[in-house]
Amino acid sequence: MAKLKDFAISDARPFPVILLVDVSGSMKTNGKMDAVNEAGNMMLQSFSAEDQTRAVIHVGVITFGGAGARVVQKPTSAVGLEWPRLTAAGKTPLGEALDLATGMIEDRQTIKSRAYKPTLVLISDGQPTDDWEGALSRLQVSERASKAVRYAMAIGDDADIDELRKFVTNPNGRVFRAHEARQIKQFFQWVTLSITIRSRSLNPDKDVIEEPTDFDDFDF
Repeated sequence: MAKLKDFAISDARPFPVILLVDVSGSMKTNGKMDAVNEAGNMMLQSFSAEDQTRAVIHVGVITFGGAGARVVQKPTSAVGLEWPRLTAAGKTPLGEALDLATGMIEDRQTIKSRAYKPTLVLISDGQPTDDWEGALSRLQVSERASKAVRYAMAIGDDADIDELRKFVTNPNGRVFRAHEARQIKQFFQWVTLSITIRSRSLNPDKDVIEEPTDFDDFDF
C-alpha cells in the first residue's frame, strides 16, 4: 500500500497557487493583516489535507509594501508548509509584485513545465503607487503567466476596484470586495474551495469556479 501511495504522489503534477498580498501601512488597520494571516494559515491546512493522486497544490507568497515587493515563499507543496506571519508598512508597489509573479511563473526551475496552469490571487486595500499597468501588460503577454487563472479581493472603500478588474481579465475571473475581517476570511474560503475542486477534477487545467451561493456576505 505504501508503495502504491508513493507512486501516486510522484506521478501527481504540481498545482501552483501564488498569492500577491498587499502589506502596505493601511493593512495594519481594522484587523485586516491579522485576518489575512489567519485565513492564509487555514488555506494551507485545507490544501495540505487534499488528496494528492492527481495534483499537489504548491503555494507561493509575494508581498508588496514597505521597501518594495519580495518573494516571501517560493511555490512549495502545501503539505507541512507554514504560513509566513506578515506585517504591514509603507506604500503599495503592485507593479513590482506582478513582475515578480511573472518571473516566478516563467522560471521553469521554480514552476516545472509539467505543472498545471497557475492561479494568481491578488489581495489589496489601496491604490497602486508604481507603474503597475506596465507590469500587468508584461504578465499578459508572457508565454506562461498569461495563462494563469486570476482572482482579486479589494479590501475597504479605498481599494481601487476598477484597477483590480484590469488584473482579472479571464472570463470567469471575479473581484470580491471585503469591508471587514470576516469577509476576508470568506474570500479565502471561496478561493480554497474553487482551487480544491479544480485539483480533484479530471482536468485541473480547466477553470472551474465554485459559485459563492453559500456565502451570503459576498460583495462582487
